[in-house]
Amino acid sequence: MTEVLSQDEIDQLLTAISAGDTEPEDFRSTADSRKIKIYDFKRPDKFSKEQIRTISMMHDTFARLSTTSLSAQLRSIVHVHVASVDQLTYEEFIRSIPTPTTLAVINMDPLKGNAILEVDPAITFSIIDRLFGGTGEGNKSQHELTDIEQSVMEGIIVRILGNMREAWTQVIDLRPRLGQIDTNPQFAQIVPPTDMVVLVTLETKVGDVEGMINFCIPYITIEPIIGKLSTQFWFSTAHRAGTSENLTVLKDKLESVDIDAVAEIGRINLPVREVLNLRMGDVIRLYNTRIGDPYSLNIGSKPKFLCRPGVVGKKLAVQIVKKIATIGQEEFDELASEVSEL
Repeated sequence: MTEVLSQDEIDQLLTAISAGDTEPEDFRSTADSRKIKIYDFKRPDKFSKEQIRTISMMHDTFARLSTTSLSAQLRSIVHVHVASVDQLTYEEFIRSIPTPTTLAVINMDPLKGNAILEVDPAITFSIIDRLFGGTGEGNKSQHELTDIEQSVMEGIIVRILGNMREAWTQVIDLRPRLGQIDTNPQFAQIVPPTDMVVLVTLETKVGDVEGMINFCIPYITIEPIIGKLSTQFWFSTAHRAGTSENLTVLKDKLESVDIDAVAEIGRINLPVREVLNLRMGDVIRLYNTRIGDPYSLNIGSKPKFLCRPGVVGKKLAVQIVKKIATIGQEEFDELASEVSEL
């Protein structure tokens, strides 16, 4: 807390200075020794250190997913990891990348605006060479992509964007889409040159070829979710995702799982000898089963419903007539909605 001098103390100090007993430097405020940070108003910092750290964590996940998917697609050893996350102006980013290069304009739906995914030429031509059956050494000569090469890179970028969507899940349901591919950075003016962007630089290695993949996101695009780019939100969302959201995802996936539904007419135990002697036209008498009795409809290996046989169009079918009392009403409603034609 700053000490406040009384009037007498002030008078004594002024008298001592006038008499030459002390120097003014002896009474300099400690505030003069504070560290001063130069702030450039032409380049204001838009992202805090915590937000930069969260963006780095998100793209660590993106890098791991891309490593796996590219390795499988290229049938080669691929390494992708985050080298740095920086904020700079869009003009500085454009000037830092080579010409020609692979520059993909990405629509960041539901966020407004676009982002840029730039793939180093060495990585681009290594990927193309690998997919064309080569060793992946790439082409040392720099040239613009042909129509076929551009089509190949579109497929690679679309696959990478799928990884990006998964990496951003904890912050937003991002649905990135490839807009167009350019080779000249001057043609990709998605924001004014002085606008601030966050640049995620990914060191990439395909076989023995090394290069960079840059992901440039303008501040104006990411601004609506800037409050979510915090460590606290990240981990709290991850905790929630492990409960209610993951439960919903699991239920959605289980609804599409195929399961056997078997209409069982009846049962009987027979020796193997008699089974081997069965012929067409033989009659087998079933235990505790009479003509007109409903069948047991087994879901998996468990009897769940009673049903009657019939046809729907040209297909055999069963109609559920009663639930078996061993299951609850909710389970009956769920299972009944899944059971259809046999």
